[in-house]
Amino acid sequence: MVARKGKFDRSIVEGPIRGAVWKLAWPTMLQNIIGGLQGLVDHAMVGHYVGYVGNAAIGVSWQIFLVVVVFISSLFTGMGVLVARFAGRDEPDKVNRTVYQAFLTSILLVLFVLAPIGFLASPYLLDLVNAAPDVQAEALPYMRILFVFSFGMLMFFMLGGALRSAGDAQTPLRLGIVLTILNIVLNVVLIAGLGPIPAFGTKGAAMGTVISGGIISAYALFKLFGGHWVVAFEKGMGWRPDFQIIKQIFKFGLPTGIQGVAMNVGGVLLLAFIGSLAASAQAQAAYVVSYTQLFSFITWTSVGIMGATAAVAGQNLGAEQPDRTARSVHVAAGFGLMLAGAIGATFLLIPTYLLGVFGMEDPVVIGLSVDLLRYLAISGLFVTVALAYTGGLQGTGDTKSPMYISMISQIIVPLGICLGHQTFSTLEAHDIWLAIVLGHLTRATLSVIVFRRGKWRDIEVDISERRPA
Repeated sequence: MVARKGKFDRSIVEGPIRGAVWKLAWPTMLQNIIGGLQGLVDHAMVGHYVGYVGNAAIGVSWQIFLVVVVFISSLFTGMGVLVARFAGRDEPDKVNRTVYQAFLTSILLVLFVLAPIGFLASPYLLDLVNAAPDVQAEALPYMRILFVFSFGMLMFFMLGGALRSAGDAQTPLRLGIVLTILNIVLNVVLIAGLGPIPAFGTKGAAMGTVISGGIISAYALFKLFGGHWVVAFEKGMGWRPDFQIIKQIFKFGLPTGIQGVAMNVGGVLLLAFIGSLAASAQAQAAYVVSYTQLFSFITWTSVGIMGATAAVAGQNLGAEQPDRTARSVHVAAGFGLMLAGAIGATFLLIPTYLLGVFGMEDPVVIGLSVDLLRYLAISGLFVTVALAYTGGLQGTGDTKSPMYISMISQIIVPLGICLGHQTFSTLEAHDIWLAIVLGHLTRATLSVIVFRRGKWRDIEVDISERRPA
């Protein structure tokens, strides 16, 4: 089966620009929110059946796992650059070949890098983050299950990026909803046990995650080889790697991986500063609830905006419409500001109610949390603008600039401010909260400046035509 021209949604490069951005943005944002809520459900169930040690084990495991997976899955960003550009040119054969090569590369990375190294290195990684012995006992099998059987999750990430870049954001949303429901059902059974199925506790959460990912991936492969989606795998493609395509995937993807690792490292170092405060336990609790949980509603939607912007920008540049590409990024930033402003308003108007959902009662923790939420209400505006313009840069092939911008804004600026206060005066919680805001402001400012310079207009993306069999 050979893909034919005319299969892509041409409204992305020909119709109203607001409609094109929103068409891809809303399913992606909703999918991110649903996926994020799944994590909250996991924590709630494990906390109920296992206790806080299980919650700590999941938190530590994912902190380590995400650093590795963010780097490996960066190749999907590179894949997305190529797919969007070729979809904009209406070249389905190149789209399909690119996604297939990303699929083959994922198999090799999981089988020969992620699974064996992750299995062997898990105990040392847990020692590295100073996890307590009882936490390590729960976290070790959880981590090993994630590392060894992670292909289903990676396949889901790859497929979502491929379809979105090709103009279809609703299929990943539907798959994400099914994945979440399936994961929750499996967790209910495997964490607590049901009938003849024993209670696996924390391990059950990992088992539910990888089994649901595996089922969705098997279904996705059936659809891809059957030619039912906008991206398709042709049965005659074979197993031979195409190093011309793979090289370009890594060329555009690796900077994103480095960026992701750097941001995670910056987050860990920021936690170290919070841990040095006089009321460190209360400050860490405030940070976890206000920043990693409540603020996630802004980051989830903003990351959705970023993914949609990358697809629309890349497709329009592929269709040789750079001015339309620029407009799409401005429109996406406007959508993001409206959503971030609405969510941020709740941080200002009903902070104690939001904190009450997490059962926070300690007056010191509540005071620190309310103070942090005031800062985050402003910071969310900067984050959503930064991510919209990051999507514009990455979607057009400039993945290096966001990497440098993130290193400056998420590491040098906030950590430098904290170190300065700690060295020359007394570091207080509000100094760290302000450092977070200034880091996000720096990221937004630099992202807008770099995008408006317009060097992305000259980035060439192409692969050779397929040779006749």
